[in-house]
Amino acid sequence: MGLARHFFIAAITMLVAACAPATMVPASGVEKAFAQAKQRHINLREFIAAMPKGGDLHTHLFGTVYAESWLKWAEEDGLCVDQAALTLRVPKDTCAAENLKDAATALKDQALRNRMIDNLSLRDFKASNGWSGHDQFFSTFFSLALRAKRKGDMLAEAANRAGKQHVSYLEIMHTLELFESILPRVASTPMSGDLAADYQTLMDGAFGKALPDMLARASAQMDQAMARKDVLLGCKTDAPEPGCTVLIKLQNQSVRTLPPAAVFAHFIFGWHLVQQDDRFVGLNLVAPEDDFVALRDYNLHMAQIDFLYKTLGPRNISLHAGELALGQVPPKDLGFHITQAIKTGHAKRIGHGIDIVHEDGYRDTLKQMAKERIMVEINLTSNDVILDVSRGAHPFYVYRATGVPMAFSTDDEGVSRIDMTHELVRAVEDFDLGYDELKASIYNSLKYAFLDEVDKAKLLADLDNRFAAFESGF
Repeated sequence: MGLARHFFIAAITMLVAACAPATMVPASGVEKAFAQAKQRHINLREFIAAMPKGGDLHTHLFGTVYAESWLKWAEEDGLCVDQAALTLRVPKDTCAAENLKDAATALKDQALRNRMIDNLSLRDFKASNGWSGHDQFFSTFFSLALRAKRKGDMLAEAANRAGKQHVSYLEIMHTLELFESILPRVASTPMSGDLAADYQTLMDGAFGKALPDMLARASAQMDQAMARKDVLLGCKTDAPEPGCTVLIKLQNQSVRTLPPAAVFAHFIFGWHLVQQDDRFVGLNLVAPEDDFVALRDYNLHMAQIDFLYKTLGPRNISLHAGELALGQVPPKDLGFHITQAIKTGHAKRIGHGIDIVHEDGYRDTLKQMAKERIMVEINLTSNDVILDVSRGAHPFYVYRATGVPMAFSTDDEGVSRIDMTHELVRAVEDFDLGYDELKASIYNSLKYAFLDEVDKAKLLADLDNRFAAFESGF
């Protein structure tokens, strides 16, 4: 009996020892500090604010700017305020001639200034009958105006906010040449549906003839914007701002609510821009996915991308897909967008991906995403405001369970009045993330960036060093 008892105790001891590495590893100092910080929102904000961060892979240039900056530039640059519509306008002549008030005068009225900030963002927004968060969010972009020189100011604001939060990389979506150059040239150009023929029609017409000049102009604009950003941040001085250390690349974003010829032409423009200017690393497709034109032409847009991918060569593609919810559109429109973005649109990353469980054969799509490492860009505040999807209703849990890579991003931090730290805090609180899960998402934001291998390796090595220093403090 004594011998049996001895072997029993020995067996239990060996079993516990064998299991210990997987189930009983003592928490590290940083993990203990993180667990303690999670107990109070303000302490969690403090902890995550100090953490190293990687990239913001889903952010729009116009959406990253806070309303207060738009108003400041309007005052300085002689823009006008439509006091009834609460919008900014660039005058053709003078504000008075257009029955508008100049911003420098109008915005001395604090009450008007407050209403303008509310209209240019989601500040103090409360949904009401007939006006949703979706409506308010997308309407802000029609209320904005600025002088072209301010693009450098926009980049400086985005970069410096990122740098102060220890974000090292921004992949910013921006639209160039579309409304001022491409749309007027092709809006009335009929499309046959034969993509090869339609491509030739566009290239043989006014658009094709102007394409070299448009590409040169786009690159020159970014030269000027990047140079102004560096001046504003003092990047070549002895006291550079934090934004100077942030690497910025861009995606060319096309607008899915325009006529087919304009979307196709802007895709072509973007294809060439990515090839000739290494600051542009990918292409995207934006605007409300539930818009009737966007729904009608969704498969056409994917086919246009597929045609260019096979004809002009591969490009990095990230697509807003599945930014839809049941009730917002009929069930039939929830059944295929993410799947087609991957299979036909060649998307390496998916923006939002909210309607995944409504997609036909979604489990196969999830398996493909996990196998091919197709990352989802998670935008929690945006999803909540626009789609009323958060916490347990969010597909984060579905993607995590099937091993699909994810990273958190801001989408339009100026409009939503948030920052990257806010989104990471929200992720921890909404999904009870552990320290290792949060850290993995931060690494994903660089691993899945559209960067060349040299830049990616540098940023990942830098992130390793910053985490080592951060964690050694605990």
